[in-house]
Amino acid sequence: MQVFTESIKELWEKSGFVNGSLLELIMLAISLVLIYLAIAKKYEPLLLLPIAVGMLLTNIPGANMFNPAFFSGEEVNFAQVFNQGGLLDILYIGVKLQIFPLLIFFGVGCMTDFGPLIANPSSFLLGAAAQAGIFLTFLGAFALGFPLNESASIAIIGSADGPTTIWLTTRLAPEMLGPIAIAAYSYMALIPVIQPPVMKLLTTKKERAVRMAQLRFVSKKERIFFPIIVTVLVGFIIPDALGLVGMLMFGNLFKESGVVDRLVKTSQNELANIVIIMLGMAVGATAKAENFLNGRTLMIIGLGLTAFILSTACGVLFGKLMYLFGGKKTNPLIGSAGVSALPMAARVTQKIGQEADPGNYLLMHAMGPTVSAIIGSAVVAGIMFSLSGV
Repeated sequence: MQVFTESIKELWEKSGFVNGSLLELIMLAISLVLIYLAIAKKYEPLLLLPIAVGMLLTNIPGANMFNPAFFSGEEVNFAQVFNQGGLLDILYIGVKLQIFPLLIFFGVGCMTDFGPLIANPSSFLLGAAAQAGIFLTFLGAFALGFPLNESASIAIIGSADGPTTIWLTTRLAPEMLGPIAIAAYSYMALIPVIQPPVMKLLTTKKERAVRMAQLRFVSKKERIFFPIIVTVLVGFIIPDALGLVGMLMFGNLFKESGVVDRLVKTSQNELANIVIIMLGMAVGATAKAENFLNGRTLMIIGLGLTAFILSTACGVLFGKLMYLFGGKKTNPLIGSAGVSALPMAARVTQKIGQEADPGNYLLMHAMGPTVSAIIGSAVVAGIMFSLSGV
């Protein structure tokens, strides 16, 4: 009987009820809120739900499923991770070594149609203009006292590109990955709420009602040459961005070649789904209470929202310039799609355009800036990484 009593006592002393802290309880509550938003509100559920589950698991007291100390040094002892680490430690290796974000980009390339961008090359300018919000936020974060590497990681939230944000933050400020990734995906999910007020504030009803000419037909030869040319150009100009852009274009070449349909289907479905689960849980695991619940996190969330709004505004304002100096043939709304949230940003553009003119169809025109922004955000991430001096 005494042995039984001591065993129960020892079990109780090791339980989370005894060893848990108030901060961990708050993080558990936050993770449950995110689970609710993913399931009930369908806010980016494919990534928000795995992230929330990872956050839930990592903040259960005493479970030790993720140990940040294993990854805090300049070099990671992978033998220690595999021998002593938990499940989330092992999954995080895929993030630490940049494997998961690059595989996600490969899958995105297999799903992306660059036809609207090829048909209307001026979309490149709109996608590039929207990236100005990233640089403005970078300067603002630096002015507020964040070092270069952290400023770059915060600013890239404005790209509305989850894999790119994770890729850059993991390389520059891995200790900030949790709040930055959660902010990035939260704002992506809230695009229908965040973007419309900015779009309407910066445009008139007449501008929003502009009907654009139908896009030209894009040949298969153009579609095949495009990813090859982009890969070579980016590789020579900004080598640090080649990992992301190269995998994106590699996936797109698979899609457009028409000769590897089995591989394309696998990349679009099984591979992408598996990587999304592992990436989401690993990212959520970094949101431990001691790293997440502080004043810096609130500043990160605020600056991330600023970056997102500025990126939208810069895209719309450049769209207005094209409208004014291009014979009033460009609807400025498509500039708001110059963030990388594919296809949500293009759908929001379509919705706001039809509010001004129910017969207006801007979806395919908006897809050009959006797919351009995927390339642009990867290039900006490469530039940021180069400027950080890491």
